[in-house]
Amino acid sequence: MQTEKKDIRALTKEQLRDFFVTNGDKAFRGNQVYEWLWQKRAHKFEDMTNISKHTRDMLEANFVINHIKVDTMQRSSDGTVKNAVRLHDDLIVESVLIPTETRTTACVSSQVGCSLDCNFCATARLKRMRNLNPDEIYDQVAAIDNESRLYYDRPLSNIVFMGMGEPLMNYPNVMKAIEKITSPEGLGMSPKRITVSTSGVSKMIKKMADDEVKFKLAVSLHSAIEEIRNDIMPFTKSFPLNELREALEYWYKKTKSKVTYEYVVWKGINDDKKSIDALVKFCKYVPCKVNLIEYNPIDDGQFQQASQKAIEDYIFALERNDIVVKVRRSRGKDIDAACGQLANKEA
Repeated sequence: MQTEKKDIRALTKEQLRDFFVTNGDKAFRGNQVYEWLWQKRAHKFEDMTNISKHTRDMLEANFVINHIKVDTMQRSSDGTVKNAVRLHDDLIVESVLIPTETRTTACVSSQVGCSLDCNFCATARLKRMRNLNPDEIYDQVAAIDNESRLYYDRPLSNIVFMGMGEPLMNYPNVMKAIEKITSPEGLGMSPKRITVSTSGVSKMIKKMADDEVKFKLAVSLHSAIEEIRNDIMPFTKSFPLNELREALEYWYKKTKSKVTYEYVVWKGINDDKKSIDALVKFCKYVPCKVNLIEYNPIDDGQFQQASQKAIEDYIFALERNDIVVKVRRSRGKDIDAACGQLANKEA
């Protein structure tokens, strides 16, 4: 029975060098192939034009490149681009390019479906099928970088992990992907231009702090009142606000990096004075800023966009307490709902 070929991008550079030495070639050949795989983003072995046909045939016989394919691409009238990305096993995830006048941001997925059960999120209705591999995360970013250059004549400037899935539930692969994305041998992007968004997995926030990561942290908070938060995000019963607070205090102590709170305001859920006061209090625990997000309804159910007055009440209370706040408008409204709930927001 024929064994399944291994994806060559699962190998480190050292393992590639060893492969060539074992097969009677020079170690530097591994460096060349590694460069083709990551920096030059080769989709096929035949793309590796400075490598002999004999060597390419040997690679073809031993390995595959499980590259993603952009299955369908939708462009919004506001410039937002949504990709439906087909993986090697025919599963689909989504990624989004979000342009502004000064930058382009990639919103990428980390899981097929999601492990969590946020009631307001379209992705949460999809069962988690599997974690994405580091190369599948990397490929989403590389594809959006290509689109940014094609449509906006500039390279990708920022990345947010706010697509399908909870990044901290796929921590090892997300970290490996970011390592490749930020490496000079990969895309060479600054980690300070990357934001990883979590729904509040406290123990993993502490692990990130211990690992001394250089990227930014965002937390999908949506309520600083335990009962409301548990109602809209049931899994948070396992990650109560006092634990989240402790983890964020630990994060700031170790990294000195501000936290961003992603916060959707919904009519009749968290648009009252009690919710506003609770958020202001929570924001005083660690240096932070707040992104108030315009909700993009996924149906006619309980989650409906709050009034403009409610948004203004939040802004007034936060600014009066010297807390930086921005309102993020929904993007790409004329195309299908983008990955995750937060993907449609401005970068």
